[in-house]
Amino acid sequence: MNKEQLSNLRGKAEQGDAEAQFNLGMLYVHGEGVRRDDTIARQWFEKSADQGNADAQFHLGVMYHVNARDQQDYATARQWYEKAAAQGNSDALNGIGGMYQYGLGVPQDHEQARQWYEKAAAQGNVSANLYIGCLYAHEHGVGQDYTKAREWYEKAAAQGNVGAAVFLGELYRLGQGVPQDFVQAGQWFQRAANQGDEKAQVNIGELYAKGQGVPQDDVRAYMWWSLALAQDGYQQHEATTNRDEVARHMTPTQLAEAKRLVQEYQARKSRVAKVRSWDGETGTL
Repeated sequence: MNKEQLSNLRGKAEQGDAEAQFNLGMLYVHGEGVRRDDTIARQWFEKSADQGNADAQFHLGVMYHVNARDQQDYATARQWYEKAAAQGNSDALNGIGGMYQYGLGVPQDHEQARQWYEKAAAQGNVSANLYIGCLYAHEHGVGQDYTKAREWYEKAAAQGNVGAAVFLGELYRLGQGVPQDFVQAGQWFQRAANQGDEKAQVNIGELYAKGQGVPQDDVRAYMWWSLALAQDGYQQHEATTNRDEVARHMTPTQLAEAKRLVQEYQARKSRVAKVRSWDGETGTL
């Protein structure tokens, strides 16, 4: 957003336009065109929310939820979630579900959480499908049922949810709620790994190292573990350990090929990201 656009947006917000107030608040949340400032963002969200803007109400709920210092903050978060949910905001329904799932400001109640998530899922909320699947997979107060978990994961994965693809891969790898099938596991892990999920990258690397569902291939295993490691995320230890172990019995030629594949993959992803960024700015390809 250039200076002229920002000035026009701010003018509308100051004149009381609820949508402009919300959008200006989002700029302060992300630090786009302005210095990032959650306090100013909250002030604009409040102005917008007081006029009934559901998105602003939801984001206020998030701010109180994430930054809660006491039970009163959780209560305020829930109040804003409920106002947004009453207008059909499915993310707010998820927010309430999360508060019940983890007992934040309300007694912990997984059945209540499931009901709120299902309301969100009925509105097409992708994350809600994932959350319900997790409740069933991990026996969080609703009775462990891997078959139901798979069904909910599949709904989320069909809508592009990467986490759901990883969890589906785990079900097939472990034979939970489905016959054990390393080929299916590999396909789900591959889908998520190609979208940059580091857990999926670690998992597909393990399948290549063991030759489970895919041809045994140390080069591919090394490649995927290197890509996971490059993300500097929560899979660092496992990716490092696995990669160092497989590297011990790889030839110099294999190591060179693996590193070439890593560079090739990263370069391709970088080109795609640039095209998407350009497309977002111009609206065309």
